[in-house]
Amino acid sequence: MEASSSGSTISSVTGGKTKTHQPEGREDLQVNQLETQIWIKPDMQKTDVDFSEILNAIQEIAKDVNIFFDELEGVNSPSKDDDSLLHHGNLTSTSDDASRLEVVGEEVPDKNKTSGLYFRDGKCRIDYILVYRKSNPQTEKREVFERNIRAEGLQMEKESSLTNSDIIFVKLHAPWEVLGKYAELMNVRMPFRPFNPFNAGAPCILVRCCFLNGHFIEINGRSRRSRRKIYYLHRRYKFMNRIEKQISRFRGWLPRKPMKLDKETLPDLEENDCYTAPFSQQRIHHFIIHNKDTFFNNATRSRIVHHILQRVKYEEGKNKIGLNRLLSNGSYEAAFPLHEGSYRSKNSIKTHGAENHRHLLYECWASWGVWYKYQPLDLVRRYFGEKIGLYFAWLGWYTGMLFPAAFIGLFVFLYGVTTLNHCQVSKEVCQATDIIMCPICDKYCPFMRLSDSCIYAKVTHLFDNGATVFFAVFMAVWATVFLEFWKRRRAVIAYDWDLIDWEEEEEEIRPQFEAKYSKKERMNPISGKPEPYQAFADKCSRLIVSASGIFFMICVVIAAVFGIVIYRVVTVSTFAAFKWALIRNNSQVATTGTAVCINFCIIMLLNVLYEKVALFLTNLEQPRTESEWENSFTLKMFLFQFVNLNSSTFYIAFFLGRFTGHPGAYLRLINRWRLEECHPSGCLIDLCMQMGIIMVLKQTWNNFMELGYPLIQNWWTRRKLRQEYGTQGKTSFPQWEKDYNLQPMNAYGLFDEYLEMILQFGFTTIFVAAFPLAPLLALLNNIIEIRLDAYKFVTQWRRPLASRAKDIGIWYGILEGIGILSVITNAFVIAVTSDFIPRLVYAYKYGPCAGQGEAGQKCMVGYVNASLSVFLVSDFENRSEPTSNGSEFSGSPLKYCRYRDYRDPPHSPVPYGYTLQFWHVLAARLAFIIVFEHLVFCIKHLISYLIPDLPKDLRDRMRREKYLIQEMMYEAELERLQKERKERKKNGKSYHNEWP
Repeated sequence: MEASSSGSTISSVTGGKTKTHQPEGREDLQVNQLETQIWIKPDMQKTDVDFSEILNAIQEIAKDVNIFFDELEGVNSPSKDDDSLLHHGNLTSTSDDASRLEVVGEEVPDKNKTSGLYFRDGKCRIDYILVYRKSNPQTEKREVFERNIRAEGLQMEKESSLTNSDIIFVKLHAPWEVLGKYAELMNVRMPFRPFNPFNAGAPCILVRCCFLNGHFIEINGRSRRSRRKIYYLHRRYKFMNRIEKQISRFRGWLPRKPMKLDKETLPDLEENDCYTAPFSQQRIHHFIIHNKDTFFNNATRSRIVHHILQRVKYEEGKNKIGLNRLLSNGSYEAAFPLHEGSYRSKNSIKTHGAENHRHLLYECWASWGVWYKYQPLDLVRRYFGEKIGLYFAWLGWYTGMLFPAAFIGLFVFLYGVTTLNHCQVSKEVCQATDIIMCPICDKYCPFMRLSDSCIYAKVTHLFDNGATVFFAVFMAVWATVFLEFWKRRRAVIAYDWDLIDWEEEEEEIRPQFEAKYSKKERMNPISGKPEPYQAFADKCSRLIVSASGIFFMICVVIAAVFGIVIYRVVTVSTFAAFKWALIRNNSQVATTGTAVCINFCIIMLLNVLYEKVALFLTNLEQPRTESEWENSFTLKMFLFQFVNLNSSTFYIAFFLGRFTGHPGAYLRLINRWRLEECHPSGCLIDLCMQMGIIMVLKQTWNNFMELGYPLIQNWWTRRKLRQEYGTQGKTSFPQWEKDYNLQPMNAYGLFDEYLEMILQFGFTTIFVAAFPLAPLLALLNNIIEIRLDAYKFVTQWRRPLASRAKDIGIWYGILEGIGILSVITNAFVIAVTSDFIPRLVYAYKYGPCAGQGEAGQKCMVGYVNASLSVFLVSDFENRSEPTSNGSEFSGSPLKYCRYRDYRDPPHSPVPYGYTLQFWHVLAARLAFIIVFEHLVFCIKHLISYLIPDLPKDLRDRMRREKYLIQEMMYEAELERLQKERKERKKNGKSYHNEWP
């Protein structure tokens, strides 16, 4: 669950937007009342008035002109800068502005030296950490690499570990010149200096402004350092205003936003808004720079340093480049940016403030006490970067959308519970003591009464009832609505986080691709610059080899499923002859349960192999960019794991008991093993068991591996440190030592997190008709998953590199594919696996209500007897004939037994031939599949067409913003030129042909 970004900011000419905090003096935070100045026209006189009067006047005017004031109600409280909540005595924070230094004086450098976030001088902040061992033989490569790092302008400092003298930490710091150079190359967006729209020659004032009746209204206060925009809203009618007033009055009776975090007490959770633009050293005067040390935040500084390290050579040769290769060959043991300090504090965050952003994230996001709160997505993005922020935004959106699906699924299940005693089919099964069923396996399986499967018939009704079809249609529509509204949500997030058109501008070529194809270059049609080029023939040959590898691994999965099928066929006879009566009487359930557990173990073992194969095939393809590499690797791993996880489920749903033949003429595997039959109550109970066990085991295992394993490793590391250095030893370690003892993030980034959720989405939608409780289980898991992932990122893992991303990548296409597949599978589950269609055909054609157009429970009388065929026991094959003759049921050997099928009796002209009812059921099944698929697909496409990808208000904001940006840049440039002109006039210098 998530909290949407509430503010709006201006970005570059392309219309992006970001939120940043500008450093201010601590004295500004103590201002209780703002002195305000307002202009309506350039020639108006300044007047000092009470701010509340101005606010009331503006609101009254806004009612007449229907203008939306973006968060205007928040200006009557003093604004805080980026680290206003940070503890005064803790300098592990990111706030190092001039005002803060003036307050604490000379004490700051001393604390910086002990915080573990700075060089020994206490002035240069550590932007990146490299770790290596002195005993490592790759000394020459490291020396060349570090020499080239210094040549790029990075500052370096080394320090040995306090726990192991063999471990060396290399601390890197990027000075202002290096940051500015590479920020321009990487198109990093930074706060853009606003302008005074009334007097281009006057000094520029940082203002909050609104556009009213064609004029700007500026509100100037010492503690307000950001520039915000006010947008027009569409004309609102009195009727709509009345409705909104009634809704607001109703909301007043409810608790005040219990799921939202308290941003008044913790204002760091909400960012101030600023115009932003790609950084340019030539236009540096256009940017808001209060302090060069804090102009680029920690995440941006680390990203710039990492960009440099990825392009530094460590040896002569075209492939001898980049930090990743040095990490893979063992030259360096680890590389990571630093956390901002401890995530715990002795003082309460509400009374003393947060020690740093990591502490704030822990208290407001990773703590179990806020499990019902929205996520502080802006703070997550600021600390971990846009890529991780988008993952948690998507996970929160997916979890929120699961609420209606879980509610409807629970309703379907409860409907089955309430109608259980009225189900005619279950009653007939439980009362059928005189119907003897044929053995379900060769020799050792005995004859059994149909009433013995009474419990299974009742459990089947819980999932297969009259509401199942409605729920299947609902889930297909739900999947479409979820994806369509996520596109809208993603567009808003991309706008808020300055990601509009980011991919086209900033996509970088992978160093491996650059080194591999450096000899072949061609002009980039967009940038007009030469870049490495991969020949079409080379690309096709690599793709063919990769596709062959994928096909081979899918065949391996199918072979594993074939092995599970053989296990089920063999063990059902073994369990039927078991000594324990409990297992012997429930041989089929025991077979299914053990087969599912074995299948799960095979799934987990094969996943290890699939990961290595997918990595090899992806590197073989040589993708051009990092996003292409991630998409290729993601697609392979998803195909492998999806087939691996769902192949057995597909077998149970669509093949189990479908091609077994009939007694006396069973179909056999390799002419030896008789294929497994469904339970007398149907195959749906087997499918429910398969889905329930796999879903619970898979999620439990994933949660343990994601959090339990790092917890155990970190606990073991802390234990060893306590034994060697005492309880106070670890607290005195510098930050780089503490972070090094944490676990590194997964090598593939967020892949495991996304894959877990996507596979869960598949379970939730593909076979949901057979297991309506799947959305509820997914919802409960995701509520826990969000906090587990947050706790893991904040406390158990080293700080990951802050990467940018425009969306969730190829995962969205995979979600759409799963949505389409779910419609097809649910249609087949209802038509083939469940008994919905046979019951419907019986009710309308063969039951007591035949021809009356009714299909109630009274019309199902006699359905069980009509769905069973008769078999002559003397017609059994020798290898299928059971050891018992069934005399325990009637005192004499049985002559006939029953089995599930629509076949003629043994004494008919065509013994055991298909009856007319069989063909009616088959035709009805095919017709239902066609009608269901076409109907649901039409609804899906209609919903997709009616819901636009971009919200209209966002589209209007982007257009308005683009216009204001152009005006702002024009005024800023005009102001600079006029200043230069005045200076030249003052100095008496002549000038010619100068504009304006």
